[in-house]
Amino acid sequence: MVTIDAQVHAYERNHPGRPWAEALPGPPEVTGDDLVAAMDAVGVDGAVLVSVFTMYRYDASYALAVRAKHPGRFALVKPVDPSDPAVDDTIADWAATPGAVGIRIMMRGAVPADPADPGLNRVLAAARRHSLPVNLLAYGRLDQVRQLAARHPDTQLVIDHLGLPQPFAPPPPAEPWADLPKLLALAPHDNVAVKVTGACTLSHEPFPYRDIWDPLGRVFDAFGLDRCLWGTDWTRAVALLTYRQGADAFRLADRLSDSDRARLMGGTAQRIYRWTPSRA
Repeated sequence: MVTIDAQVHAYERNHPGRPWAEALPGPPEVTGDDLVAAMDAVGVDGAVLVSVFTMYRYDASYALAVRAKHPGRFALVKPVDPSDPAVDDTIADWAATPGAVGIRIMMRGAVPADPADPGLNRVLAAARRHSLPVNLLAYGRLDQVRQLAARHPDTQLVIDHLGLPQPFAPPPPAEPWADLPKLLALAPHDNVAVKVTGACTLSHEPFPYRDIWDPLGRVFDAFGLDRCLWGTDWTRAVALLTYRQGADAFRLADRLSDSDRARLMGGTAQRIYRWTPSRA
């Protein structure tokens, strides 16, 4: 089967040529070469490389450099700013960029919570015109996402990280699945898909993280595996598990049939992002 990690991040050490806006918990750098080595070690064919907002904000230049060095291994997602009057042009330019498969909105901070916000709706409309899925970091905002999904039924929305807050370091939240009903409420909207990224970091058990499967089963039943995408959220998860554990927890799980695994761990990503890694 083709195996695609639906969300990974790469970044250089902080330096004057490409300075960080903020520091992210984790290693001092994780380069594209580091990601490829981790993927090769466990047989992951490709990954959706999401430009790191914490460090680089709306500048995707490092992600572009990684993809230029490893063009067959990475597809690219770039954060965009809904408050930018020129965001339509930004999205048009990104859609024409080799390797670009989606955009991302960080639904936090100054991003309005109003589903009628003109900037958010402008982004979703532009994404539809350019056939770009919109990835949403939206924990705490899932009801807003539900209303946006209804306003833009022809725009593909992809919920990052199950729509749940996830830790950078142990311990996991006491009630990591508390907001799961809010995620499940999005299932009637056919234009909403879910990244099952970072799920292992919500476990209260060691590998193979068996306590994640009952709540994940509710997600799979609600959305169907054709709207669910496996991923690790590497490197946010490095303090909680290894890359191999993040892959093997799903690859070896007896809760998935071979056909289920093929869809969850690559097939759905190929369809949503319309991309297949050349290694496959």
